[in-house]
Amino acid sequence: MSRVSKPYEIVERALDLSTADGCVVIADEESSANLRWAGNALTTNGVTRGRTLTVIATVDGSEGTASGVVSRSAVTDADLEPLVRAAEAAARGAGPAEDAQPLVSGVPASPDFTDAPAETDSDVFAAFAPALGDAFARARSGGRELYGFAHHEMTSTYLGTSTGLRLRHDQPNGTLELNAKSPDRSRSAWAGRSTRDFKDVDPGELDAELARRLSWAERRIELPAGRYETLLPPTAVADLLIYQLWSSTARDAAEGRTVFSKPGGGTRLGETLSPLPLTLRSDPHAPGLESAPFVIAHSSGDGASVFDNGLPLARTDWIGDGRLEQLTTTRHTAGLTGLPLAPAVDNLILEGGGEQSLEEMVAATSGPALLLTCLWYIREVDPATLLLTGLTRDGVYLVENGEVTGEVNNFRFNESPVGLLSRATEAGRTEKTLPREWGDWFTRAAMPALRIPDFNMSSVSRGV
Repeated sequence: MSRVSKPYEIVERALDLSTADGCVVIADEESSANLRWAGNALTTNGVTRGRTLTVIATVDGSEGTASGVVSRSAVTDADLEPLVRAAEAAARGAGPAEDAQPLVSGVPASPDFTDAPAETDSDVFAAFAPALGDAFARARSGGRELYGFAHHEMTSTYLGTSTGLRLRHDQPNGTLELNAKSPDRSRSAWAGRSTRDFKDVDPGELDAELARRLSWAERRIELPAGRYETLLPPTAVADLLIYQLWSSTARDAAEGRTVFSKPGGGTRLGETLSPLPLTLRSDPHAPGLESAPFVIAHSSGDGASVFDNGLPLARTDWIGDGRLEQLTTTRHTAGLTGLPLAPAVDNLILEGGGEQSLEEMVAATSGPALLLTCLWYIREVDPATLLLTGLTRDGVYLVENGEVTGEVNNFRFNESPVGLLSRATEAGRTEKTLPREWGDWFTRAAMPALRIPDFNMSSVSRGV
């Protein structure tokens, strides 16, 4: 039986085995725990463990440096040398890498690099599970059914390079999604939360919120497509701005392919995108939203480069006081465009609005307006304007004279997040939120609600 080495040992051994000109090794040790429920009763739970090893070999040649990347799961000592050789063969069979740069060096080692990986297990739900049971009882007595899941994972990443980097990051990530339905399934409401440890999640509070939304839906109103004053909750704002962030690569903008391209050439850096004093930023040290403080790139693409692995990350303001400040760059694309180095960071925060809660923004709404729950099935229509389309889901409510007076039908929307920022008339209090659409890939976000005077509901959707 093959021995399974400790993560740091497997990184060191892979580096020792390498015969390439350069080598990066990333070991991801993963553990997860989950609960699922339906109809006010737990259905399944489980715990998993896993390891993924990524080896990046670089080979210098007369025309430039090539790279080869191979990733495999459940790697043991016996699998290690074939994996390293496969990465080297991939590099030798590839042409020069466009994004080639010297591997990062000179970053101080993580003091816990040789420590055992952090792990999660079912104990993470020790306080949450009983509270969830109480929520089931209240929902049952209130004539509603709860469905959903809670998931917690811990990933310990060990990164080593032939240039001497030895870095480590532990990333906890928890999500809770809760649906409440009427027994006849004619009414549905959703709430979600992002958490590091489930200590700040109260299922009873969420159930109470969903009960209120189901009561709003007892009155049904049909509305046609059109432009409506709309209150976007933090989860919807997050989904839209995460897509905007993913679309903000400097090279694409400089080459005239995105909404951030300036007509006639160049980028829109320095332009005002919003009349509100909003700041959109990422920060690996943001309290409660902490993410890796250095680049972890398992592959190269428009916004990442394997050659940048280990590069330190810091706070980056993408938009400052309403003005476009930065576009994402790797070292390669920063050199191509002449723009500052600004690698992607794995969280996103929008702030600079007022202190109003969403409920207070509803109360301050005089004329008819729509209150959304969340968005889903978001797809890009036009990269030049970043026009997105998608659907509303799990509750669109009519607000009249500061009160919610009923639920309306769902809609398909056509909007650009850049356009929305330019037309927003109010931003509320920034709060931690879970994106509904992108929650499988991006969970660390904090957003305010936004008031949009003319949100484009392009057609009626008959889905729930």
